Amino acid sequence: MKKNGRFMRTLTADIHFYTAQMERSRIVVFIESEMIGGGLIKEITPYTVTIKNERFMRENCTFKYAS
Repeated sequence: MKKNGRFMRTLTADIHFYTAQMERSRIVVFIESEMIGGGLIKEITPYTVTIKNERFMRENCTFKYAS
């Protein structure tokens, strides 16, 4: 099985979010160490990221590549 070099890498910049959206990469969302959501990015704003019709505040959450 081939491993993706981005597995569990944190998305920190706008380009990371837009690249993940374009490539349809699965993302997981955390607050502190608790996973609170995940899936494909539907929408990105300066303040939120929408995944599966749920908005997550960018300043309160950590977003990581799931695969």
